[in-house]
Amino acid sequence: MSKLFDLTGKVALITGSTRGIGKAIAEEMARAGARVVISSRKPEPCHEVCEAIKAEGHEAIAVPCNVGSKDDLMNLVDETLSAFGKIDILVCNAATNPVYGPTAEVSDEAWDKILDTNVKGTFWLCNRVLPIMAENGGGNVVIISSIAGLRGNTVIGTYGVSKAAEAALARNLAVEWGPKNIRVNAIAPGLVRTDFAKALVEDPVRRQRAEERTPVRRIGDPVDIAGVALFLSSAASAYVTGQTIVADGGETIC
Repeated sequence: MSKLFDLTGKVALITGSTRGIGKAIAEEMARAGARVVISSRKPEPCHEVCEAIKAEGHEAIAVPCNVGSKDDLMNLVDETLSAFGKIDILVCNAATNPVYGPTAEVSDEAWDKILDTNVKGTFWLCNRVLPIMAENGGGNVVIISSIAGLRGNTVIGTYGVSKAAEAALARNLAVEWGPKNIRVNAIAPGLVRTDFAKALVEDPVRRQRAEERTPVRRIGDPVDIAGVALFLSSAASAYVTGQTIVADGGETIC
């Protein structure tokens, strides 16, 4: 492996890492040498993924956490520091989208849940972790945004608002923390084979339409996004910060 992508000795905390994109990121970072922290709301999936990574010969711990809870997030950081003593890489991947439909039909409660979980949770976690990184000499943060934050949408508009806010947060944090040797970037995935897109992926007609409007003529796989996260967390991207990397198979260029 090129030293540019080597994460040996690094500690990576990944939220929402028991399935889909988050799980793929955790797996690939572990394979690149990082000690990884697996986290999601339910304890059992956390431990299952953790044990699978350890079975491959890598180091991992499981810390259940609801990213909508500040107390849970503070505990997540404390448990990580107790186990590994530092945090070099933070991947903010966990998110929610409980509604599907026009913005006018989104209740106050749903709006608050989406913004609190997707934006405020990331804000809380970054504000806790970045000072720790600075004391340790630097680090890397990757925030998983979405192409829904780059263009309008008639059915997941509020989710898109939250993802646009996360990309803006990445830019601002990059400016604030760059002098402390901390880089902060976002990834905007397109359609990826995850539970979030399950209904579309399992519908042959809708899936074909999606594939035909994408230049690479396929839907993304979680590992496609994991590769970008690995790049942004390694020395390979040492001169990249404050950016939103679009990984959508070319969908947004058409």
